[in-house]
Amino acid sequence: MFDSIGFDLDGTLWSSMNCITSSWQRVAEGYNLPLPTDEQIRSVMGLNRIDLMNKLFPNMNKNLSEKFFDEATVACVGELREHGGILYDGVEETLAELSKHFNLYIVSNCQESYMDAFLSYHKLGKYFCDTVFENPETLSKGENIKEVIAKHDFKNSLYIGDTQGDKNAASLADIPFGFAAYGFGTVDGYDYKFDSFRDILKLIKNRSGKID
Repeated sequence: MFDSIGFDLDGTLWSSMNCITSSWQRVAEGYNLPLPTDEQIRSVMGLNRIDLMNKLFPNMNKNLSEKFFDEATVACVGELREHGGILYDGVEETLAELSKHFNLYIVSNCQESYMDAFLSYHKLGKYFCDTVFENPETLSKGENIKEVIAKHDFKNSLYIGDTQGDKNAASLADIPFGFAAYGFGTVDGYDYKFDSFRDILKLIKNRSGKID
């Protein structure tokens, strides 16, 4: 019986592609760099900042990479604070129901300002007991999940995400993984599969029997 459910952010709770690609392209244009496409941006969603920049701009030096990433993040967060992202269908209603039965938390490789933009614009913070963003010391989502579980003394947690990195993080934390098949990525295996966000209610019921 699960006592808690953790969520990835991008590709699991929302899509911010409406803001990310345009803001990153503007910054790239200012540096006379090739403009990243929607497909390229999708391919790096969920990666930590170092892996993300290495994949998008493999020949960029460290100092420029850090400067570019910070500028692109500021531009993106500015748009998200004003316009928000696109919540997947049924996110708020499903979170409201889940929060009556389980402790909910978010662990993402995003930056603090990005997480804040999500929570402040969409007013969903009330459903989560904890929200964790990128840890610059470890850059490990799995370690962050383990810290949340230890902090709250969770005994049986499930982590839901849409990428192989999310699956690996759940494995590192030694907890079951739920694949958000409606998101951006693919995985090499999962314990549960969700074809829509609303599916979580149905499948969690089968596991715990806690939701009518």
